Amino acid sequence: MAELRLGPLLRYVDGPSATFWVEASRPCTAEVRCADGARGRARTFQVAGHHYALVPVEGLTPGTVTPYEILLDGTAVWPLPDSPFPPSAVRTPTGEDGAVLRVTFGSCRWASPPADEKDPVGPDALDTLAARIASDPDAERPDVLLLLGDQVYADEVSRATRAWIAARRGLTDPPGHQVADYEEYTRLYYESWLDPEIRWLLSTVPSCMIFDDHDIVDDWNTSAAWLAEIRATPWWRERVLSGLMSYWVHQHLGNLSPAELSADPLYAAVRETPDGTDVLRAFAARADADPASVRWSYRRDFGRTRVLMLDTRAARVLEEENRAMLDPGEAAWLREQAMESPGSRDHLLIGTSLPWLLPPLIHQVETWDAALCRGERGGRWARFGERLRRAADLEHWAAFPESFGELTDLVAEAGSGERAPATVCVLSGDVHHAYVADPVWADPARQPSARVLQLTCSPVHNSIPLSVRLGFRFGWSRPARLLGTLLARHGRCGRAPVDWRKTGGPWFGNQLMSLTLHGRSASLRLEQARPVRGSGAGRARLTTVTDSRITPD
Repeated sequence: MAELRLGPLLRYVDGPSATFWVEASRPCTAEVRCADGARGRARTFQVAGHHYALVPVEGLTPGTVTPYEILLDGTAVWPLPDSPFPPSAVRTPTGEDGAVLRVTFGSCRWASPPADEKDPVGPDALDTLAARIASDPDAERPDVLLLLGDQVYADEVSRATRAWIAARRGLTDPPGHQVADYEEYTRLYYESWLDPEIRWLLSTVPSCMIFDDHDIVDDWNTSAAWLAEIRATPWWRERVLSGLMSYWVHQHLGNLSPAELSADPLYAAVRETPDGTDVLRAFAARADADPASVRWSYRRDFGRTRVLMLDTRAARVLEEENRAMLDPGEAAWLREQAMESPGSRDHLLIGTSLPWLLPPLIHQVETWDAALCRGERGGRWARFGERLRRAADLEHWAAFPESFGELTDLVAEAGSGERAPATVCVLSGDVHHAYVADPVWADPARQPSARVLQLTCSPVHNSIPLSVRLGFRFGWSRPARLLGTLLARHGRCGRAPVDWRKTGGPWFGNQLMSLTLHGRSASLRLEQARPVRGSGAGRARLTTVTDSRITPD
């Protein structure tokens, strides 16, 4: 009998349709049955000995809450017997203009340890969110989770996973205790998504996901020199192909709508063959060799709110003379999606794992380093710049100055004019703290009419070393700005087209940020997971750190 190995994950939801992701223990037919009579079925497909299905369901009633169950070959496998959680349900949007939309986002999540182990980095913000929702299913909750990268850590595994890898193949040969192949990637997803709170949360709140570096390896695609060196190692090819394959299966497929899935030739090819491993591996090899041949970025529309989720890792152009965060095709796609149908959106959200606006000193250091690496101060400084780039993780938008300028111009253009949205918000993670930055364009004529903000929230569950806290706090200070100006002069860097100031933060902790969008109004809330004192091990709650409107009344 087929068993439910992982999932279900409720992924894409609009008014009448939804998709559900599952992994089964053997080939079977996966079925979703909703309490209102809507249902869907899909045969599993096979990759590397694992069996998955993405089940589309049509005929849902907009504006309703509908419990559902999962069946494998006709046998009910979800909800789990004796589950302490409420029934998983699909909440469909009404489709009406002006309906409230709640978007919760964050990034960087280490899997939580077992309940009987002390958590060295404190309570998990997503676990804590799940517990709050489960305790009062009818209370306010996110309509969608945006997970902005580092959903798994292929290069920083837990003690339990390290022991599992050691028993499987030993740790002597590269990459040692890091993940080596597809099977080891599946272990990361089991460890992360079988966490009872996370499993239930992802079964009942829709999610959109995009990778960042740790989903593959720290500093993935930092530079052309970095890429050449890692490609020369004996373990890298298997690692990157397995990482892209597992990302496609576990994260990317669920980002797509039923219509996009139906039109996807790779999805059709994988499903049509008894074993899709070779087909998917060939795709991953093409994606690695020619990143411009694949688009991981995608668009989601929630009523009059558009979300653009950007690939800022695989889509890079790394040659120093043409260095860009997005290849030309990806940049054109972003512009097309941001500028399409003026007047049709109240809010534009651009999801990029890497912040557009950083603390000013860090921005200037990255811009300076980029100038050194392209030879502005000669070969010796260029070599120093490359070493510094890798050592200090200088790889955000500021490290791609032309791309930074292009994104700045696009944000201004998309947020300007009589038919502009009320807000243009860039949502990011990566940097293990949270803040709000408010930009001001150097040319007042370019200042958008929309409220433009950089909203950064990280981590969901990870460590925040003291050095990181001190460095980021200093990075916003006036002396830091002066130091950054001196570095920019040394690198012969031009003036940035935009300046910005911090209007919230920096905040440190395991945290989630939420936007509540209602018509053309918007409000922002940051919540941190904190232990409940005197309540016993493992108890935590989300504490509101800031809650404010970001649009005028």
